[in-house]
Amino acid sequence: METLILRGGRVLDPTQGLDGPADLVLADGAVAEILSPGRAAAGRQVDVTGLLVCPGFIDIHVHLRDPGFEYKETIESGALAAVAGGITSVVAMPNTDPPPDNAEAVRGFYDRARRAACRVTTLGTITVGRKGETLSEMGDLVEAGVVGFSDDGSPVRNSRVLLNAMEYARPFGKPIVSHCEDADLAAGGHMNEGVVSAELGIRGIPAIAESLDVERNIALAHYAGAHLHVCHVSAAASVEVIRRGRVLPGGRITCETAPHYLALADEAVRSFDTHVKMNPPLRTKADQDALKEALRDGTIDAIATDHAPHAPEEKAVEFDQAPFGIIGLETSIGVVWTELVAPSVLTPIQVVEKMSANPARIHGLPGGTLAPGSPADVTVIDPARRWIVPERFRSKSRNSPFVGRGLVGKAVLTIVAGEVRYDEDGRAG
Repeated sequence: METLILRGGRVLDPTQGLDGPADLVLADGAVAEILSPGRAAAGRQVDVTGLLVCPGFIDIHVHLRDPGFEYKETIESGALAAVAGGITSVVAMPNTDPPPDNAEAVRGFYDRARRAACRVTTLGTITVGRKGETLSEMGDLVEAGVVGFSDDGSPVRNSRVLLNAMEYARPFGKPIVSHCEDADLAAGGHMNEGVVSAELGIRGIPAIAESLDVERNIALAHYAGAHLHVCHVSAAASVEVIRRGRVLPGGRITCETAPHYLALADEAVRSFDTHVKMNPPLRTKADQDALKEALRDGTIDAIATDHAPHAPEEKAVEFDQAPFGIIGLETSIGVVWTELVAPSVLTPIQVVEKMSANPARIHGLPGGTLAPGSPADVTVIDPARRWIVPERFRSKSRNSPFVGRGLVGKAVLTIVAGEVRYDEDGRAG
């Protein structure tokens, strides 16, 4: 494998406190060294002047639909979408058919993932069949390679079962990854419960359906001394529960939000566009503001897409008949840059922390740093690039609410294990 030198860029690495001009040398699939600008080094030279050179971005919440729903997405197509969006590693959610609730299913997943364009790992299920009743064989799943446990959009309602799961997961050092939702409060809802839902006559999902389950799960995690990771936080009330819960002794609490909650509010549902229907639903502007402040003060650790592809015909129905979910792998950096960096909510290095360093730490993944010896996974961003989100994606699906929207900030070069996997401008050719 040839040596690759990225010259002239601004290197951002929160794990080393780096934010400034430097040249990055990659060799044998690893970071070899970081040089002061202009120092001699032998290898293929890539000019990244004016660009940001970051540890590869890691998306810890992605639905690859493989196996069972390959008409929506596959491991292969999802990985291609990831690298086109500057993402070098993804964690797949387990809502597949069959789900990864046994070691054989997990090994089969990894067999298919070996040839993917980016690094692909998976969660295993908490319970057999994601039914919330019988625990999966967690030890076997860990041995097969899962990086955590989740029943995804089927939250474990039985507190005893969930507590047992946390106690079993703790010695393996793996998180319980929780879609927090009180199913009884959310039942039948299609958008945020509030003024807009009342005016539109659409049954809503109240924010307390999320925050109440967050509170229960945090209490259980502290009791068990376990690591709880809260998915796609959408509500200000949930932020407050997490903020209080993080300082209590016992467990470890981490959480994420998604780019669409930072860019869109429930007012967008007035269009009846099914591409703004997701679960949890888009909340209010006040919730948006609370999420941004929680990212700024560190209450929210990570940003993940919740990439949820659906076929066009599945979304081309009435709003209350459409499935929840949107795609996000190819737009996440642009949306985050537009909503957080351009208005100075977060600095570029804080975004790298939320989308690379912290996600790696949450799941114990390789990467998230440019320290010498670490994997040569690199995302290069043009922070000034203005672009319009196209109608077609590398993803097999196109259910995005951002089609046609102008964004600023784009990944232009994605390197995985020292190999260029995406090169928008042909600069590495």
